[in-house]
Amino acid sequence: MSKESSSESPDNAGTLPKKAAHPNLKGGSRKGRPNKVTQQVKDAIAEAAEALGGVSRLVAWCQEEPRNEAAFWTQIYPKLLPVQIAGEGKNGEVVIEIVRYGQGQAT
Repeated sequence: MSKESSSESPDNAGTLPKKAAHPNLKGGSRKGRPNKVTQQVKDAIAEAAEALGGVSRLVAWCQEEPRNEAAFWTQIYPKLLPVQIAGEGKNGEVVIEIVRYGQGQAT
């Protein structure tokens, strides 16, 4: 190779191909398709939980100390709750109203 050809590079060097050139080219997996690694990890955790005593052991652990039960309700259980929240407002908006009781009220 000569020095001239090695020092020269085309104007489009290092750029990705344009999508218009490949209209059927799509990245990633299909929408809604479960991630295999994520499922394998979930399966491994479920298997480990069963080997450690399953539901009865989890209940026993929660009953061992009040802070274990607190950890269950604040750290573990909320992971099962749905993430999406829909409100009754316009376009499904969630309306939050803060009301303070007991301040400045006559008794």
